[in-house]
Amino acid sequence: MVAVAILAAGRGTRMKSDLPKVLHKLGSHTLVERVLKSCVSIQPSRIIVIVGYRGDLVQNSLLDNNDNIDNDNNPTLEFVEQTEQLGTGHAIQQLLPYLKEFSEDLLVLNGDVPLLRPETLKQLIDTHKENQNSATILTANLPNPKGYGRIFCDTNNFVTQIVEDRDCTTAQKQNHRVNAGVYCFNWPALAKILPELKADNDQKEYYLTDVVPFLNPVMAVDVNDYQEIVGINDRKHLATAYQILQMRIKDNWMAAGVTLIDPDSITIDDTVLLQRDVIIEPQTHIRGRSMIGAGSRIGPGSLIENSQIGKNASVLYSVISDSVVSDNTRIGPYAHLRGDSQVGSHCRIGNFVELKKAKVGDRSNAAHLSYLGDATLGEKVNVGAGTITANYDGVKKHQTKIGDRSKTGANSVLVAPVTLGEDVTVGAGSVVTKDVEDDSLVVARARQTVRKGWRLKQSEDNG
Repeated sequence: MVAVAILAAGRGTRMKSDLPKVLHKLGSHTLVERVLKSCVSIQPSRIIVIVGYRGDLVQNSLLDNNDNIDNDNNPTLEFVEQTEQLGTGHAIQQLLPYLKEFSEDLLVLNGDVPLLRPETLKQLIDTHKENQNSATILTANLPNPKGYGRIFCDTNNFVTQIVEDRDCTTAQKQNHRVNAGVYCFNWPALAKILPELKADNDQKEYYLTDVVPFLNPVMAVDVNDYQEIVGINDRKHLATAYQILQMRIKDNWMAAGVTLIDPDSITIDDTVLLQRDVIIEPQTHIRGRSMIGAGSRIGPGSLIENSQIGKNASVLYSVISDSVVSDNTRIGPYAHLRGDSQVGSHCRIGNFVELKKAKVGDRSNAAHLSYLGDATLGEKVNVGAGTITANYDGVKKHQTKIGDRSKTGANSVLVAPVTLGEDVTVGAGSVVTKDVEDDSLVVARARQTVRKGWRLKQSEDNG
């Protein structure tokens, strides 16, 4: 078995933020959530998060979003406080009282290194166990290793030396293998050395790498994709990591049968599910727990967030959040669906139509210039241009119900609470304030008055 320690105590001053660095978001998850997700598949016996700066925020964030952890197969999160941030070695020293009886391996991860793949961690742990190492270090061969400490190994990948970049000779700088800051330790061996760490450096910090000369054997494992070890120190690093994440996501979906017309202008969260033959047009963004059905076309210029779109649907220049759209339905251009709206199959929600907490039955249309809030529409309803459900009385929201096959004329206002039965026709320009029975025509407007020969009198002021 293996325990996991996640270092999440630092402030991250270069982020220029009051928020702890590990709580900044990379796509749909915080940095530390992504680190946590990467280690779930190895089924650790314990997961310990070491917190410090605003540790209550970090702890509450992880506990509030614990759906990221498979609680059936993984332990409850534990939190250990590092009151002073005196380096990585000092952080792991805080575990000594908590792991007194622990005799297995400890995987050390950084809360600001969010792109590690689960298979990389499994490879690290497997190598560690197979070789019965005291320590195993994840390393990467960087195209430009400037600024990174170098790891030197023999032909069997056993570590012989660690040299900081500033201390490297010209020849040593030709070595591109660097320390990724991810380790697997035999905990009893590490626990003996931790109390002896010294802060003999300019920063007066305790470095975890200082234990390596006292452990044997120590092996390096090279990560296949060096981009996995990208750490986040500032906003530019965050943007770089997002680009890497997006490239992974979009490559995977294109390989699975999804067409991305202009991948560079599209963003897709890794919580999104796409079925085959979906087409994503340029300038489209799909976020949160969204699902797009087979054969649907999304965009250009659309935002889908925490919503489900059925098969063979289309969404053009529109925003859909927290809503459901069924098969063969057309949305847009310039429609807005929000607040748990639900649209049936073979519908059209068209130009400049807004739905808020509305339910629209199959084969119903609201083609243009309408607001349907807190409304329930039956099947084959036709909403005329400019129809408004006046759902708010200044204090409370109220419901509007429209029965099957009913029609509203242009510029109708339905003042809620109000119910229109089936096969009702509302005359254009009507303001409906009372319920209407089935098979009825309702006209609720003042009779037109025409006064012949009338014109506005001219005054001296207006000419």
